Amino acid sequence: MNEINNNIDQMTLINNWQQVSKQMKQACVHADRQADDVMLLAVSKKKPADMIATLAKQGQRDFGENYLQEAIEKITTLKTQPVGENIVWHYIGSIQRNKTRDIAEHFDWVQTVERDIIAKRLNDQRPNELPPLNVLIQLNIDNEDSKSGCLPSQLPELIKTIKEYERLQLRGLMIIPAKANTDAFARTKQLFDEVKADYPELEHWDTLSMGMSGDMTEAIENGTTMVRVGTAIFGQRA
Repeated sequence: MNEINNNIDQMTLINNWQQVSKQMKQACVHADRQADDVMLLAVSKKKPADMIATLAKQGQRDFGENYLQEAIEKITTLKTQPVGENIVWHYIGSIQRNKTRDIAEHFDWVQTVERDIIAKRLNDQRPNELPPLNVLIQLNIDNEDSKSGCLPSQLPELIKTIKEYERLQLRGLMIIPAKANTDAFARTKQLFDEVKADYPELEHWDTLSMGMSGDMTEAIENGTTMVRVGTAIFGQRA
């Protein structure tokens, strides 16, 4: 078999991606939703650029990265290839202040904005020649000490601030719920809908990023518009 940097072989990678796509479509049918209502974000952290290129050639467009330096290397490599022109890069890792410039310069989306200081730095450091940076507010929906994200009570103030930044496009919410909390998806969808009603000026408020390999069916049933899938596509990470 054709091995890709000691990871799963190319045919297994493509088959995994096809199976996840099929599972998503089946979940959409079960939830009485259109298949194109839900985007697949392939989480490619700790996986090499040639695996990303393989899936991009199959039509996968959006890829998520957690580790900045690793991601920049892959973005730089793939930009020199024709397949890289259509890739949309999402930053889904934690953000320290010293990372904001590189994130603002290299990514199309940032899903982990939780504080105004980070949003302001991303706005100020987004290059003028690039379109506004798409951002999601990471919500700590279950108030877990171990997880990042703003609390639901803090959401209105953060929205009011971010929506004024000209180099950012506020698109929605992202969550990583507690494993035992089965209603987190429904509560987040309710908050998402409330924001849409309360802030009609947010014309691009359209993205709810929730659901991963193990719970994407439940997330789709509860209204997610983007699922973040890594292991089910790329296999186990070292």
